Amino acid sequence: MMKQLTTPYYIIYEDRLRDNLRLIKSVEQRAGVKIIMAFKANAAWRTFDIISEYCKASTASSLNEMRLSLEYLRGEVHAYCPVYTDATIGEFVDGCSHLVFNSVSQFKKYSSYVSAYNATHCASQRVSCGLRVNPECSVIETDIYNPCMPGSRFGVTREALGDNLPEGVEGLHFHCLCESTSYDLEKVIDAFEERFGEFLPQIKWVNMGGGHLMTRNGYDVDHLVTLLRRFKEKHPGVEVILEPGSAFTWRTGDLKTKVLDVTENHGIQTAIIDASFACHMPDCLEMPYKPAISEALPEPMEGKPTYRIGGNSCLSGDFIGDWSFDAPLKEGDVLTFEDMNHYTTVKTNMFNGIHHPSIVLQRSSGDIEVLREYSYEDYRDRMD
Repeated sequence: MMKQLTTPYYIIYEDRLRDNLRLIKSVEQRAGVKIIMAFKANAAWRTFDIISEYCKASTASSLNEMRLSLEYLRGEVHAYCPVYTDATIGEFVDGCSHLVFNSVSQFKKYSSYVSAYNATHCASQRVSCGLRVNPECSVIETDIYNPCMPGSRFGVTREALGDNLPEGVEGLHFHCLCESTSYDLEKVIDAFEERFGEFLPQIKWVNMGGGHLMTRNGYDVDHLVTLLRRFKEKHPGVEVILEPGSAFTWRTGDLKTKVLDVTENHGIQTAIIDASFACHMPDCLEMPYKPAISEALPEPMEGKPTYRIGGNSCLSGDFIGDWSFDAPLKEGDVLTFEDMNHYTTVKTNMFNGIHHPSIVLQRSSGDIEVLREYSYEDYRDRMD
């Protein structure tokens, strides 16, 4: 069955996804917290029948993410947007259980919408408002992913907040991590408590954001559980919420590609594939990082056939190198780019009109289910 699939295609593995979901559910139960899924890392809704067995709640940063969650996960939605608008706030209030504002001015502008909604709905349907705060604790080295970099537009600093929470704020939200460890979280919690601890007796919940990569091999899950329990014991009555993105789909999918040509220039050999880093693996160039290729050696090795891998777009920088192989690459060779599910399919684009990879699911039974195939019409209609 696998040989009948045409490259390029993303393949998601149900077994790996369930392994991650079971671990996340275990942390939730052991620590006594709520863990919800961040749509910004994964919006492959055809897999939500699996995810919903373990988690129905989610966090959304746009109306489209909120709508997708309500339609396919059918659980509560926690929303955070850097900015809301007059055109969107009403639908957010109607669809969300929690609404986090990025600034005091945004909260004051739109809190009346929430108050009016809550006045006409029962307690189980009311919307709880929160404020994103900035603990000013940077544990991320790459600035593009660092919400606490100097001058960040995300969250209210302690200095800007002043001595009082605005009336109606029921929760505080911080997001400072990116594929981070529990020890990074510990540093952030210390900074959060130092700057905002005096407000904790006044609120109902704390959302510790995402970036908790608890499903990565070597992550100290026991330390995370201990850390969360300790926080809850220190602040009784405050619900703790985590919203990891990558952890849900970490190492649950690959991108299968094929070598179409091998070129050489100034002694550098480039294997050109039927996919694009710029279009189909954009984080590789944005971060940047070099993904693992299953068929390659772990590291470049002198004396072995070594190649850059080039994408099939006309962007000059659509390449990454170098990988070594036991044998020379040739047209038709399949290359598997590992861990291409989280923050990958959600970020893809159709630059150059390049045909988009299909998305397939390998069920636990071994059966392959084609979730989506793309056509010219998908490209055309984006510009309609």
